[in-house]
Amino acid sequence: MAIPRIIIAALRGGAGKTIISIGIIGAWSNLGKKVAPFKKGPDYIDAGWLALAAGRPCYNLDTFMIKEEQVLNSFLSHSINRDIAIIEGNRGLYDGLNVEGSTSTAELAKLLKAPVVLCIDCTKTTRTMAAVVSGCMQFDPDVKISGVILNRIAGSRHENIISKSIEHYCGVPVLGAVPKLGKQNFPERHMGLVPMPEHGWAKDSIAAASQTASQYLNLTEIEKIANQAATSTSNQSAKGLWRTTSNQQHPPKSPLEGGLRGVLLTSNEQPATSNQQPATRIGIVRDSAFQFYYPENIEALISLGAETVFISPFYDSTIPSVDAVYIGGGFPETHAKELSEKVAFKRQLKSLAEDGLPIYAECGGLMYLGKELVLDGKSYPMANVLPVIFGFSKKPQGHGYTIIKVERENPYFKVGAAIKGHEFHYSRVLKWMGTDNYLAFSMKRGAGFINKKDGVCYKNVLATYTHIHALGTPFWADALVQNAISYRNKSKKGF
Repeated sequence: MAIPRIIIAALRGGAGKTIISIGIIGAWSNLGKKVAPFKKGPDYIDAGWLALAAGRPCYNLDTFMIKEEQVLNSFLSHSINRDIAIIEGNRGLYDGLNVEGSTSTAELAKLLKAPVVLCIDCTKTTRTMAAVVSGCMQFDPDVKISGVILNRIAGSRHENIISKSIEHYCGVPVLGAVPKLGKQNFPERHMGLVPMPEHGWAKDSIAAASQTASQYLNLTEIEKIANQAATSTSNQSAKGLWRTTSNQQHPPKSPLEGGLRGVLLTSNEQPATSNQQPATRIGIVRDSAFQFYYPENIEALISLGAETVFISPFYDSTIPSVDAVYIGGGFPETHAKELSEKVAFKRQLKSLAEDGLPIYAECGGLMYLGKELVLDGKSYPMANVLPVIFGFSKKPQGHGYTIIKVERENPYFKVGAAIKGHEFHYSRVLKWMGTDNYLAFSMKRGAGFINKKDGVCYKNVLATYTHIHALGTPFWADALVQNAISYRNKSKKGF
């Protein structure tokens, strides 16, 4: 467990911890350090920016969707051969699902035995921030708050009184003070940063954040705190939990490795997993409209012998020869016009679905498989695989963790299974022309598709608002690969 590590946390969402985390990762990377980035919780957007800053995949550590032992294994295995690990928290430090704070950033900090650097928004306050930091330190003494970063400082006088107050009353160092910054580099949309692949200025934004961190933060002291964590736990077994990784092999090299390609994934190149012919070929629709994929989901398919091929309706006029298609989430509504104009791709996808091609789709992928997207009164035809028309609202229609129960036969999950995931969508069903027989899931937690149900199933297509994580739902990858193999074998026999 000799892994230098640190968690960047805050008092609430929107306090600036994502930009601070991006800046630290970028600055360290510029110094030649190999940084392992992680994101606490199910967030895709922040993780995309962290991945770009580090030049390698960012892995989500989520104790709701994934068991603690698997979270530990993910952290350890993806920190191998890295100089330092940085984990960005989510929401407020102690915010969780219940009064005990389950799934909170604080819970993760204790699980990883990682020190916390608290990023605080100092807007229109001074000495009171010392009381706030003191309260956070006393709230749970097992959470090691090792330093504070001041954000949105109005000037040197403002910085001086807050720094002295915190260091005097709390006994922890102030590790930097960032002034108020404009939004030109990091505009926000919905509840987080704009998805990085949507804009060509992403690298410039990373460079700006890195420069900010280098200029205003004490990176040397932050690194010392991370190194102290490695020293203090290198000889501990953490009550046996760390032993869960002792017999684990290294995970397969991710197809998401490698700078910009690691996030944008416009290339179909990927490292070979063996000299044997792949068991099957799975097309993954990935571009600026469909960009929400956990690295582990793709790696899980590869570990089962599948070859993954990245495709896009924007860049591919036809769908290559594949045995299954996986369409992740994203924001198809921001690309509705362009998607509607890619007629050949849509028609081929529909034809393949009718032929029985296995297709698994999440959120944005679900919307793309519908008949239409209606935006501001204008209709945009989609793939027309599923009998549904989607509209959009100004407020989220589904937001948070989900628990679904599988109630009907489908190609991917056994009846009776309970699955944990999450949803986040502004879209809503305007017109549903199917029946309950199409819907495989009931929602025990979350909004779902319609009438507390989700999982639209048609032939070998299953589309759902719920995003799942392969570490928490390992049978998903196996089911997709097995369906792909069956489809390929059927095609070869000419049935």
